[in-house]
Amino acid sequence: MIREGWKAGLPASAALLWLAASPATADDHEQEAWRLFIADHTAPIVRAVDLESGSVLGSFGLKGFAALTASASGRTVFAVQTEADMVQAISSGIALSDHGEHRDVTITPPEMLKVDFQGKRPVHAVPHGEEMILFFDREGRADIVDEDALLDGRSEIRSVGATAPHHGVAVTMGRHVLVSVPDTRAEVKAGDLPPRLGLRVLDEAGAQVGGVAPCTALHGEATSARLVAFGCEEGVLLARPGGDAGPTLEMLPYDKDLPKGKVTTLLGGKSMQFFLGNFGEDKLMVIDPDVEKPYQLIELPTRRVDFALDPARAKNAYVLTEDGDLHLLNVLDGRIARSVKVTEPYSKDGHWRDPRPRLAVAGDVIAVTDPRHSLVRLIDIDTLTESRTIPVEGMPFAVVAVGGSGAVH
Repeated sequence: MIREGWKAGLPASAALLWLAASPATADDHEQEAWRLFIADHTAPIVRAVDLESGSVLGSFGLKGFAALTASASGRTVFAVQTEADMVQAISSGIALSDHGEHRDVTITPPEMLKVDFQGKRPVHAVPHGEEMILFFDREGRADIVDEDALLDGRSEIRSVGATAPHHGVAVTMGRHVLVSVPDTRAEVKAGDLPPRLGLRVLDEAGAQVGGVAPCTALHGEATSARLVAFGCEEGVLLARPGGDAGPTLEMLPYDKDLPKGKVTTLLGGKSMQFFLGNFGEDKLMVIDPDVEKPYQLIELPTRRVDFALDPARAKNAYVLTEDGDLHLLNVLDGRIARSVKVTEPYSKDGHWRDPRPRLAVAGDVIAVTDPRHSLVRLIDIDTLTESRTIPVEGMPFAVVAVGGSGAVH
């Protein structure tokens, strides 16, 4: 059974939390603001779009085509440009601050930040607390970026070595860092990177704590409550807080009755402790790490294109499949509650980078990019009907949503 999880211990997040706030004084008023940051598939550009009006608040030129990741606070959006060896950051212009009995919201124009991050082949950007961890595959290096310093125009980075270049990932956990480990003994073709064989824990000084935990072909990571999970060939590897001694690592092996497959993409529940992952292309897996049988397999009608968790409605997940259907998944019972058609079919055949829709949850709507028609479709969560569309120049592709509500003084 999925447990209620650690709300008080999580950072207030514009992109990830939906909390009721009350005005602090009679002169204050409540305001809600959501913004979509949309990367184009035809040009190296990110557009900031106001959700309510549909107007473009800013267009930001990049060095290359980008994947987007919002920080945990939602104050910053990172544009990871793998082929351009560059990561740039955009201030979202929405900042939420918790004041106990209420929450404040500050709204300013979005802007490109002057500090950028360069390194060979950045792929993974992992938000955790007030930090963003950037991994540069062909350097075997992770840069831990302090968000407060970044927004102040300062480059405050702590770099962590990963023994050798590989397609890797790093995640901070308290004062420790979890870092993937490559198999440097494996034979690889010229120009290729070695496979991953496990995970190690580093302390503040960069010294390894304990041995390497096996996690073959490690790929995919997520945080839920105080746990961090990683996808592996053998199962899902969990990192639990361990105090001054560092995190403890535990493998949840796949059940013997599961079909052949593995988890390679993970999302973490915010108000409940659980993980949602893929299991191949046409299945999902709900993972509850603290029950006897932690894996619940979900068969999809066709191959998935994208999936997302709803941070406000704890039991809701949304899955878009290649037939153009959007599915409402109840993560508590592992059942698809409703399905609706939202786009024309987008086949998974072809190149993995071909333009296909992406999902982002923004308050009461699901934003679905529709690259072929230069639209973002807004799907009302209560009715699962299209409430309206936002025209976006070019081919809108990757999307993240940041925002929330709070008191304006």
